[in-house]
Amino acid sequence: MSETSTIDDATPTAGTTPAQGARDWRPLDIHPEGGPLGAEGVRRRLEALGEPAELLAREKALVFRGFGISEREIETVMELLLPNRLGYLHGTSPRTQLGGNLYTSTEYPQHMTIAMHSELSYSHHWPERLFFYCATTPGSGGATPVVDGSLWLASLDAEVREAFGDGIRYTQNLHDGFGLGRGWRQTFETDDRDEVEAFLEAGRFTWNWDADGGLRMISPVRPATIRHPVTGTEVWFNQADHFHPAALGDETARELAQILPPEELPQSVTFADGSPIPDEHILHIHDRGLETAVDVDWWQGDFMVIDNVATGHGRRPFTGERRVLVAMSG
Repeated sequence: MSETSTIDDATPTAGTTPAQGARDWRPLDIHPEGGPLGAEGVRRRLEALGEPAELLAREKALVFRGFGISEREIETVMELLLPNRLGYLHGTSPRTQLGGNLYTSTEYPQHMTIAMHSELSYSHHWPERLFFYCATTPGSGGATPVVDGSLWLASLDAEVREAFGDGIRYTQNLHDGFGLGRGWRQTFETDDRDEVEAFLEAGRFTWNWDADGGLRMISPVRPATIRHPVTGTEVWFNQADHFHPAALGDETARELAQILPPEELPQSVTFADGSPIPDEHILHIHDRGLETAVDVDWWQGDFMVIDNVATGHGRRPFTGERRVLVAMSG
């Protein structure tokens, strides 16, 4: 999806209370209901439920349970639900590419919580849908929390929402193979600088290559909220908290500050005018997102498809050998 939406101050107003039905939003659980299992069972259930695009626009997230999908059937299932599969270009999370634009989920240590976010919302081209498949049930924990972006927006204090009204600007420093964070080759899945520069030109970034071969890139002003292209609903849609050191925790932020000045961090964010975003705003956004989310627990063979604009997602800490695979669709 290309960046065509603009900031809009229309309802819902930050801090207002959503209607009871909206507060009770949950992903739609879909079961075989006596039909066949496997990919064929998924196909038949989708035929009974109607057009997948309309279903997803209405429900925002679909969780398929009990179909017993094996890894060899993932491709067939994705063909049903994920047209125009995308690579993870401009991604910031550590992942392993498994082939066919299928990836491991974010490979942060299992004790860490991954805060809510919409995938690639800091970029100019983001996926419309995300697909999650559970290949190995976690020992404990490991849910994928999913949040309705309109409820997340409504949960924010008016002061915070208003502060982001003019948008935000992201900065990334990508090394050439050695350094903190991801390198530019890994981020753009290429060794070709011309391909990278074509991507940056399309996104209206400013950038420069440093003497060590690294890449510094600054985005144009991005909106903090956008409207869903089908429903028109305004949603919280940015990754300010993921780019801000306050979300790393006090100890990690202090350690980074001792190593690098803010402008040299692997990633950072400011308000549109370049002024710093207060730590308390970032922590408020981070906490409200996780508090508003609904946890989707995993069992082997289950999978989920979410609307990446209507919803954000994250990860709860876990023990054991949790293995969740991810794909994206335009």
